Parts: sequence; C-alpha cells; structure tokens
Amino acid sequence: MFRSLRNRNYRLFMSGQVISNIGTWMQRIAQDWLVLELTHGSGVALGITTGLQFLPMLLFGLWGGVITDRYPRRRLLMLTQIGLGLPALVLGVLAVGGSAEVWHVYLLAFALGMVTVIDNPARQAFAVEMVGKEDLPNAIALNSATFNGARVVGPAVAGVLIALIGTGPVFLINAASFGAVILGLGMMRENELRTPPPVPRAKGQLREGLRYVRGRPELVTVLVTIALVAGFSMNFQVTTSLMATEVFGRGASEFGLASTLMAVGSVSGALLAARRAMPTRRLLYGAVLVFGVLEVLVGLMPTWPAFLLMLVPAGLVLMTFTTAANATVQLGVSAEMRGRVMALYMLVFMGTNPICAPLVGWVAEAFGARSAIVLGGVVAIATAAAVIAYPRIRRETVVPSA
Repeated sequence: MFRSLRNRNYRLFMSGQVISNIGTWMQRIAQDWLVLELTHGSGVALGITTGLQFLPMLLFGLWGGVITDRYPRRRLLMLTQIGLGLPALVLGVLAVGGSAEVWHVYLLAFALGMVTVIDNPARQAFAVEMVGKEDLPNAIALNSATFNGARVVGPAVAGVLIALIGTGPVFLINAASFGAVILGLGMMRENELRTPPPVPRAKGQLREGLRYVRGRPELVTVLVTIALVAGFSMNFQVTTSLMATEVFGRGASEFGLASTLMAVGSVSGALLAARRAMPTRRLLYGAVLVFGVLEVLVGLMPTWPAFLLMLVPAGLVLMTFTTAANATVQLGVSAEMRGRVMALYMLVFMGTNPICAPLVGWVAEAFGARSAIVLGGVVAIATAAAVIAYPRIRRETVVPSA
C-alpha cells in the first residue's frame, strides 16, 4: 500500500504535501469566512471568489501544460510554491491589520488561480519522475489519500483557529506551509529523478498536444468520461448542503458531518487503490458504473442516517475511478507530452464542474435536491454503459474484407 514511500525523493515530497494540503484546506475555509464577514453574508460574493479562483484554469490551463513540458518540473514547482504562498501572505497581513476588503480577496483569488495553472500539471507530471512508471499508480493513490485526509483535518483546525484568533493568522499559517514543500524539493537527490529532457521552445506546441490526444482514442474516451462525471456527478458540495437543509432540515454542523464522511470514503478508496498495481479498463469504467448506482441510492435514501452512511461507499468508489483515470492517462502518454496532456486532464477535471454546477443547481431548485443527485448518478451510469458497449458495437459494425 505504501511502496512509493521506499523512494527517498517521494518521501520528501509527500511530507511537504501533508503539511501544505492541510494549510490549503485551512485557507479555503478562512477565505470563505472572510468574504462572508466583509460582505455581511453575501452568497454572490462567495461565488465570485470561487469563480475567480477557477477562471484562470479555464482560460490558460492548456498553456500551463506547455510551460510544464518546457522546463524542469522540480525547479518549476519550487517557483510555484512561492507563487502560491504570496497571495496567502498578503491576505494574511491585510486581514491581521484590519484593512482587508473584498476586492483584495477577489484579486488574490485570481492570482492564486494563475499560479495553479502551472502548478497543477507540473505536480501531476512530476510524480512519475520520482517513482517511475512501476509505482506511479501507487503514488497517485497516496497523493489522493493525502489530499482527502487534509480535507478532513484542515477545515476542523481552521474552524477552531478562526474562532480563537481570526482569519488573518490562518492565511499566514498556510503561507508558511508552502515552505515545507520547498524544503522537500530542495533536499531531493536530482540524480535519482527520472527527468525527461525539456521540450525545446517552438511554435504550435499547444496545437501539437491537442492533436496528440485527438489521435489517441483511449485518451479521448477517458477525458470525455471525466468531463461528464466531474460535470454532473461530482457536485456533492452543492447537493449535500441542499439535502441537509431542505430535505432533512439539518444545520451547518450536520452538513459538515456529511462532507467529512464523504472525505472518509475518499481516503479509504485512495488507500485501497494504492494496493493495486496497474489500472485496467474494467476497473476504470466498472468504477464509474458502480459509482453511478451508489449516487442514485444516495439521492433516494429515506432517512438522514441512511443518507450519511451511503456517502462513504460513494466516496470510496469515486476515488477508485479518479485515481484509475489519472494513472491511465499518465501511463498512456509519452514523456515529452505528459505536461500538456495532464494540463488538459486538469482542465477537464476541474473546469467542467463549475460550468455544469449551475445546471445541477437549477435541477435541484426546480425538481428538488434528490433529483439533482439522481441525475448525476444516471449520467455516470449512462456514460459507463456507453463506453463499455462501444468496443463491442465497433467490432460488430466492421465489414469483413472480401
């Protein structure tokens, strides 16, 4: 389960990620709380902040992949950690000094999003340089477990600290947490990294990456599946809050419990994925199918305890799918294209959710929160069924030559 940790460079990277991910989740809570304080509870302002943070990925995400392929990823990541820490530092200083305004938050959220345009594909592509292709699925799963484990710990710590000392110090703690990643990257043995030669600067590299993916039907299938599932079936932040408040009449603390149980399922799924060797097509699309069925059941649960209980296996199977999809894409591309392909992967994975979320929200408002969750499950089931049936249909439509 933890075989990637035998690698010294990966241990250093993972140690830094544990600290940094907790700080990142702390900042997410503190940022939302600060916006609500500054705007007297404006949900619109909260949505604008989130949108500005994701907007750069939609606009410039593919260019981040081009940059990732051009430069050594270890050094690139050291620079992006500084870039990620600076907005947190500035916002922390402003909040501590009592001079923070909502436009500051907007501007710094956009700046943070600009840095993630490069950081996300670089971090994804750097995993194989540390552990090699043999242990890449394991490293991806452990990364997911770390991220979701921090999702359980970070918000809880942030809530306590905000109540005791306010939002400003939380931003400063997150800014300092990036130092752990920089230290780990700096201590790595460069001769033990499997660093591919940087791709020379040339015109048309972005189009070249898109043509590369278009010529690989198996990659296109995975990306389309991710787009549909991420867009319609992974809106649990929206749907569970509506289920908690509108269907079961619960409050904020109960909604927090639902998010925690979903994260517990995700961590469990990531750790189980870490025990597997290479992902298979059956595992990948079978997980989508099972997740769709579980999501439908989540939406149909008649009681609050049953609803909470069903979130755990749903989170587990969803993480099985996402870790298998990530490993499948990374293992299926050449080294010189990995940055551009992973940028497209992250664009699809992170970009379709904000685009489709308003539609899911409209379904929830018009037909009820249960319908929105069931819709997500049906989309996942239909997607998996289409992908599983497609090779058979394609074989049956081939006309034998005379």
